[in-house]
Amino acid sequence: MLLIKNGTLVAGTGSIKKGDLLIDDGKIIKIGEGIKPDVRTKVLDAEGKFVTPGLIDVHTHLGIHEEGIGPAGHDYNETSNPVTPYVRAIDGINPDEKGFEDARKAGVTTVQVMPGSANVIGGEMAVIKTAGTVIDQMVIRSPSGMKAAFGENPKRFYGNKGKSPVTRMGIAALFRKEMKRAQDYLRKMENGEVPDADLGAEQLINVLKGVIPVRAHAHRADDIATILRLAKEFKIDVTIEHCTEGHKIASYIADHNVRVSVGPTLSTRSKIELADKGWHTLSALDQSGVPVSITTDHPVVGIDSLILSAISAVKHGLSEPFAWKAITINAAKHLGVDDRVGSLETGKDADVVIWSGDPFDARSTVEKTLINGEIVYASKIQ
Repeated sequence: MLLIKNGTLVAGTGSIKKGDLLIDDGKIIKIGEGIKPDVRTKVLDAEGKFVTPGLIDVHTHLGIHEEGIGPAGHDYNETSNPVTPYVRAIDGINPDEKGFEDARKAGVTTVQVMPGSANVIGGEMAVIKTAGTVIDQMVIRSPSGMKAAFGENPKRFYGNKGKSPVTRMGIAALFRKEMKRAQDYLRKMENGEVPDADLGAEQLINVLKGVIPVRAHAHRADDIATILRLAKEFKIDVTIEHCTEGHKIASYIADHNVRVSVGPTLSTRSKIELADKGWHTLSALDQSGVPVSITTDHPVVGIDSLILSAISAVKHGLSEPFAWKAITINAAKHLGVDDRVGSLETGKDADVVIWSGDPFDARSTVEKTLINGEIVYASKIQ
């Protein structure tokens, strides 16, 4: 057992109070005040420190877009075809990549790793913990979504090759064509027919059946509207990823009952779709009641800047409780793993971070990061 005593517990659900946290067999088993350790319990005194859930980044390319080694580490876009629903991010993630260490040092314990945005349909993604040596042992949920991308990226990448899609119309048409093909495949299976094996269609069946959502890259408001139109047409679940111009149609997004990730807002306005990028998007979506997560889109912005992104959002008007939820419990709900992570609650995984002070004070540092009750990072300066 491990007992973390006397810390300021930031639950992730809005509650902040002083107390103790008891961990056993990788789970939080008790939260309260004055918890007494027994002879087999190790005690960590967190007096004057803040204790939070492990942070969650819902949209990353961690381990699949490796840093510092150039094209050899670029395993995130299978650009042999603009439609690749048959690929899986889990098959390209390197758990030894430096970014995982950066994540642990920054208190980020759970991430979703997904293919890039060159393709209209890019393949399956997975939610994993940020500590481990074998990806299969790090997985929380796989698959956790099907990647799709709308707007400039697929248009530019394939248009420059003289291949479809070259327009936004072409992107939507390819998406629609692939979904209809998967519908036909599913219909044959349900009718007792044995269709020719089609791995892409088989993986899209998980989308059609509502097992996983489409997680759709979109910056511009019109691209967001296209995704919502297609979601209604095929009766599928979607999340909006990036949502840069979400503030322009915040109430319209709210009407469609979808979850949104916003970011990487710390990045520069590197292309035309980001011309109106800013922290105002988060506030507008919050005011319209849209459930939001904050992302770094690592390595576009480093994973170690997730807490800084939340701090910056608060500096620009977002409420602190909302910002906390955007990197903890709302993020866990976005990923469909809130039964295990995202808050300090009994029965959940003991993914816990001990900070030197208030995490929303940029001077505070991570002193210890725990995943499944094990210390996976300990600062040498405490």
